[in-house]
Amino acid sequence: MVEGPALVPGRDCGSCSLCCILPDIAEFDKPANQPCRHCQPGGRCDAYDVRPATCRDFFCLWRTDSTLGEEWDPRVSRMMLYAQGAQLTVLVEPEAAAIWRDAPYHGWLEQKARSLKPAGGYVVVYAGEDVAVVKG
Repeated sequence: MVEGPALVPGRDCGSCSLCCILPDIAEFDKPANQPCRHCQPGGRCDAYDVRPATCRDFFCLWRTDSTLGEEWDPRVSRMMLYAQGAQLTVLVEPEAAAIWRDAPYHGWLEQKARSLKPAGGYVVVYAGEDVAVVKG
């Protein structure tokens, strides 16, 4: 049996459903920044028991990285972070598209970009229609 990522104790999705709204999800023909057709109010999924592996295996970085403070809770930051190899992807709610440029987020993203650079990594931010690579 394949184990998923270790989750930070005490952190849960609660009412957050950014992972059902911000990314595109090919299995559901869902475009970015649109709620999945299975997403219900309060962070519930009406296809939870039969959701595809893309959904079943996904946890945002706030759920798996204990070094991220409570300010990174997607319900607070209005951002969802996830790692793909040496790339850190940041998806921002379109209604809060500039929040990633504010403290404490921007400084942390710059620091993260610096730490990823030696391995060929980078930080990319998708904020509404805008895409930015964070320079470290």
